[in-house]
Amino acid sequence: MSITLGTPWSESATRVLLLGSGELGKEVAIALTRLGVEVTAVDRYEGAPAQQVAHNAMVIDMLDPVAVKEAIRASRAQVVVPEIEAIATGALAELEAAGEVRVVPTARTTQLTMDREGIRRLAAEELGLPTSAYRFASCLEEVQAAVEAVGLPAVIKPVMSSSGKGQSVVRTAQDVAGAWEYAQSGARTGGRGEVSRVIVEGFVDFDYEITLLTVRSRAADGGTVTSVCAPIGHRQVDGDYVESWQPHPMNDAALERAKEVATAITGALGGWGVFGVELFVKGEQVIFSEVSPRPHDTGLVTLATQRFSEFELHARAILGLPVDTSLVSPGASAVLKSPGEGVASFTGVEAAVADPRVELRLFGKPTATPGRRLGVVAARAGSVAEARELVARTAAGIGIELS
Repeated sequence: MSITLGTPWSESATRVLLLGSGELGKEVAIALTRLGVEVTAVDRYEGAPAQQVAHNAMVIDMLDPVAVKEAIRASRAQVVVPEIEAIATGALAELEAAGEVRVVPTARTTQLTMDREGIRRLAAEELGLPTSAYRFASCLEEVQAAVEAVGLPAVIKPVMSSSGKGQSVVRTAQDVAGAWEYAQSGARTGGRGEVSRVIVEGFVDFDYEITLLTVRSRAADGGTVTSVCAPIGHRQVDGDYVESWQPHPMNDAALERAKEVATAITGALGGWGVFGVELFVKGEQVIFSEVSPRPHDTGLVTLATQRFSEFELHARAILGLPVDTSLVSPGASAVLKSPGEGVASFTGVEAAVADPRVELRLFGKPTATPGRRLGVVAARAGSVAEARELVARTAAGIGIELS
């Protein structure tokens, strides 16, 4: 089976619609447009990063099923690529079942991974993968009972959130009420008058945490092949990624087990594309944490380290093209976060980009809020340690001014 790609803004166009147009979606849009794909970028606000580089842009409430279906039909997209969790997934399932679009990786997968409950039950209860102890709760009383069941310390997260929003660690019974309220404020449904369910997890004693980018793509015979990138280590602050590096050192047994877990969960989800599989590792024991059916924020490091970045891999897998997960150099990434509110301007850029090892991405977000990611520095070097030092120094030299 050969692949045919058309020309944007023509009847032959290969059309992809992105639901969610943040910094990760922007890189996916760039990768797709380089392959001649007509991209429509959809988000809840105007001027989102991917909208700045796409052929077409729309602003809708992505939790409104009618608006989602209307946008997809108006774009004439053959493929829909969800880039965030907060989407009316039922609308995607209806359109896919009717044969109107193909959802990446599938509508079912998008529904399962939209919230932490669906994916945790699949991993632990259906596949039998090792996970932390967990309970789900819909009110403060249920949260208190769940904390008693899993023990302290515990982690409380909204079942639907991103970038660590609403996530906290509780160490005493007195912390529980505040953690419940914080989870509500950080949930994707926050502000819509709905109570968000939360997951209460027992704290995992681990040596390190990794992201294993796993790619399901078209095999030469038309079937599916699974490829795994070198493991990515990362550091988080308040549940939000601030630094990542690749490759993270692992012993052979732990790496093999990690690949088995990643292959099992992505195989159960199905479809083609990049999956970000998050794992805890203790010695040779690998514990499943979460999976995202799309490029992962910690994978921004691949802009500097791999032959094809995770975004190029996603684009190729979506289109049925061959992939190559080769690592070409050790590297690291560090995010640039807003110090306050306003519209950002950046200084020190010329020094940053003067180093041929450095890749700088400024996301172009129209407004900045405290702690919001506005850019990333990625770099390759002779070792991970050298790369981490390089990106830290480079990021520190970039000033952010707000007006």
